[in-house]
Amino acid sequence: MPQKAADCRPTSWERRLRRFGYVERPCTSVRDRLAVPFPEPGSRLWRTLGLSPAAAGRLARWSGWGGPLLVAFLAGLPRFWRLGRPYDFVFDETYYAKDAWALLRLGYEGTWPDRKIADPQILADPQVIPLSDTGSFIAHPPTGKWVIALGEWMFGLNPFGWRFMTAVLGTLSVLMLCRIGRRLFRSTLLGCLAGALMAVDGLHYVMSRTALLDLVVMFFVLAAFGCLLLDRDSTRARLAAALPVAEDGHVRPDQDTGDRAGTGVRPWRLAVGLFLGLAASTKWNGLYFLAFFVVLALLWDVGARRVAGARHPYRAVLRKDLGWSVLSLVPVAVVTYLATWTGWFLSDDGYGRHWADGRGGTWSWIPAPLRSLWHYEYSVYQFNVGLHTPHKYESNPWSWLVLGRPVLFHYQSPKPGKDGCQATADCSQAILALGTPLLWWSACCALVYLLYRWALRRDWRAGAVLCAVGAGYLPWFLYQDRTIFSFYAVVFVPYLCLAVAMMLGALLGPPGMNDKRRTRGAAAAGTLLLLIAWNFIYFFPIYTGLTIPYPSWHTRMWLDTWI
Repeated sequence: MPQKAADCRPTSWERRLRRFGYVERPCTSVRDRLAVPFPEPGSRLWRTLGLSPAAAGRLARWSGWGGPLLVAFLAGLPRFWRLGRPYDFVFDETYYAKDAWALLRLGYEGTWPDRKIADPQILADPQVIPLSDTGSFIAHPPTGKWVIALGEWMFGLNPFGWRFMTAVLGTLSVLMLCRIGRRLFRSTLLGCLAGALMAVDGLHYVMSRTALLDLVVMFFVLAAFGCLLLDRDSTRARLAAALPVAEDGHVRPDQDTGDRAGTGVRPWRLAVGLFLGLAASTKWNGLYFLAFFVVLALLWDVGARRVAGARHPYRAVLRKDLGWSVLSLVPVAVVTYLATWTGWFLSDDGYGRHWADGRGGTWSWIPAPLRSLWHYEYSVYQFNVGLHTPHKYESNPWSWLVLGRPVLFHYQSPKPGKDGCQATADCSQAILALGTPLLWWSACCALVYLLYRWALRRDWRAGAVLCAVGAGYLPWFLYQDRTIFSFYAVVFVPYLCLAVAMMLGALLGPPGMNDKRRTRGAAAAGTLLLLIAWNFIYFFPIYTGLTIPYPSWHTRMWLDTWI
């Protein structure tokens, strides 16, 4: 049988989709379909700028790291600018900054006086730290607070110290997204575009400068997503290498290889379990990513074995991949989660630490510290699902993508001549956890485009992005009666940026298009990017708490629900 027929026969599912407009993928080598090669970096731009072919080639090769590093550097500058301002506790920093300090000093969360007493003492000069070693009931696991504590260990219990590590993770996440986008799209340009979009997203920017837990969850989940991509590429490369070479030199799908070939040790999948364990031990919504990513990884394995020639790919995955996949992800995540409680296990005064000591019953064979932790965590679960206290800035998940109700983290109204207010009327100092509107509204369109790409073009990249968005977004619809906030959406901001970058790639057009088509696409994509960048700059004063005249603040409240 000719190679094209062997490698590129449409499946029955693809044939059924033709009536809905499905276009079959172009015929490529089975090895290239399993392990898509990175295209050779182009040097045309550098030659146009007058560089010699050799220098242009070197710069093109270095762009795979140089471009992401440059984007991350430019993203980091505004994230660290005036990081210690305002010199105050912003929104829920009053909880996490103090709990982080307690972990640093005690190994568990101690007890503080009422915030109206403790906060002024901490911010005073000389500083007073009224921390008691009595264990306190805390609603979230410790990892995110340990991350915040690292900055406090370096710089002290002050606003710069407790915000330092979130600024670091926010900057590093831009670098990671550039590299993840590059691997996902096989394009350095699109990867850097995704990172640049996140660099100018207002919600990501505000959360990078605030000592809350949600950006820490986002960082660990993004690291897990990147490791999952690396695992996918390495596993498919092993399957491609295992395919036999025919006498004519061609590599064709092989049923025996597809059904029976092992994939060897998969260290990147172990890393996925580690990072998802860290995410879940920061806030429990990280557990949903574990569930979604397990399913995604197994579906990727099914796709790989189908391309390799497996006659029954699902059966092959059940036999060869399922066990190791689950063992690589779930137990590693559980062990990681428990390890993050080491300080509590080693303490005597942590909240509920000795609850199970001396208790009998059915589960007495389980070590008492683990039973005590289970009881503590059950109490935390009851607290979280029962949290219905009304809040002025709570919002329904239906409104998140369209930015229906952002959260005001900080607001002051300086009088003329006070705190930098040069206006004749009152001024405003605001920090609003608001995504860059044009970016988020573009992302709504991009998600529709990705649904089309996944459903009718069977584009695995679109499916991966949609899976990550779904893991971060859809579970919140189960808790619409709970007090929840729109800034929780920062956990899926990276995937919104990937979605917009993929849409921009479609606007640019695939390689080989004529110059007229490429020029029009570049103009459209460039215009959208410039508008998004302008939008970020326009809202920058209300992302950073700068002093501006009250009318200037009010003109930035595009929707009544933002006030």
